Amino acid sequence: MPSFRAPRGTRDLLPETRAGLSRLESLARSLAARYGYRELEIPLFEQTAVFERGIGEATDVVEKELFRLAPRSEEAESWALRPEATAGVVRAYVQHGMQTWPQPVKFSVVGPMFRYDRPQAGRYRQFWQWDVEAIGDPGPGVDAEVIELGRRFYVEAGVPGVQVLVNSIGDSVCRPVYLDRLKEYFGRHEAALPELELRRLQVNPLRLLDSKDPAMAALVAAAPRITESLCEACATHFEAVRAHLDALGVAYRVEPTLVRGLDYYSRTAFEYYRSGAEGQQQALGGGGRYDGLVELLGGRHTPAIGFALGLDRVLLALEEVGAEVARETPPLAFVVGADPADTAARLRVAAMLRAEGLSVRVELVPRKLGRQLESASREHAHFAIIIGDELTDGNVQLKDLEAGTQRLVPLTELAKDLARAAKSHHHG
Repeated sequence: MPSFRAPRGTRDLLPETRAGLSRLESLARSLAARYGYRELEIPLFEQTAVFERGIGEATDVVEKELFRLAPRSEEAESWALRPEATAGVVRAYVQHGMQTWPQPVKFSVVGPMFRYDRPQAGRYRQFWQWDVEAIGDPGPGVDAEVIELGRRFYVEAGVPGVQVLVNSIGDSVCRPVYLDRLKEYFGRHEAALPELELRRLQVNPLRLLDSKDPAMAALVAAAPRITESLCEACATHFEAVRAHLDALGVAYRVEPTLVRGLDYYSRTAFEYYRSGAEGQQQALGGGGRYDGLVELLGGRHTPAIGFALGLDRVLLALEEVGAEVARETPPLAFVVGADPADTAARLRVAAMLRAEGLSVRVELVPRKLGRQLESASREHAHFAIIIGDELTDGNVQLKDLEAGTQRLVPLTELAKDLARAAKSHHHG
């Protein structure tokens, strides 16, 4: 029994899982570049106040899930591991004066986030997200672009049956009226509210609609709908967002109880689910507009929208439907030798080919040629490069392990020969 294990709620990404995650990260970066979202890197931890002010002190993230870092002295500022990327991106936007850049600025962040959450399927304390932010555009077109970008990711990742749920949660003009209606409604049912929801009723009643307590389901279902309380500007914006989604051919469903879990959202909110898996713990990702967050973190009022897509959730969804998550890329060639002891010659040839940018592995264990070729087959290499007496004349044997053919190749031509084979996928 091992003495040490990965911390509870985390896991080691073994090569096969890491390969699947790498594929999703590469897809995210490719899509971000196609859509004009520039890659940004922010710290893994921030001042705790960035999250308390930006996300909201009455949210689950700050109340129960924030990974706070213990300071070394009383003078040290309070830090926390990032539970999401948006607050950090906006902090960077303000700190570096990006409001003077041509607007909007569009960013993409891929990497690990941290929440001290109760571990369960698809929810880890260290997890991976793709985060996209478009800051500085108030129009409905960018809302639709961001929603369609997220949907495109799931399509290209191979997740079947992904549904888009959308809602509007109003703004500072119409939301207070709606909050009063919620307070009045839930206030009539105070006796049925769990302790946490009673506190939220006073601090932020909108969060009651996002409750994960099963005892709240019936009350939430009968609660007033925010779409009935939208001001003219918010209603017009939401109608325009839906018109843009229709123009893009993005199927969606209006979900009146969708409010998202963070305080900084306003107007458009959206989530992605697999059909038939629409419980509150089953969202693959989501996002929304947060027009007040830049101001909260020290900038001037700036419109913005973004999403966060959980890559761990996507891996789990792909496994559940039996889709191939990813394979490690096999080597193009595997260098073996007739003389088991001459590992230096094999390593020299491998290094020469690697310097040409080719994916090559080499057998460095001194064992018989047959065993070396077995290793090449286990690694799913396309070719075996056999070092033998021919090397004296500057030649090697190139064996196509898939076709079963073998031929003599000059060492000076070997890299070009392999590169042609890799490009054309033709057997040797």
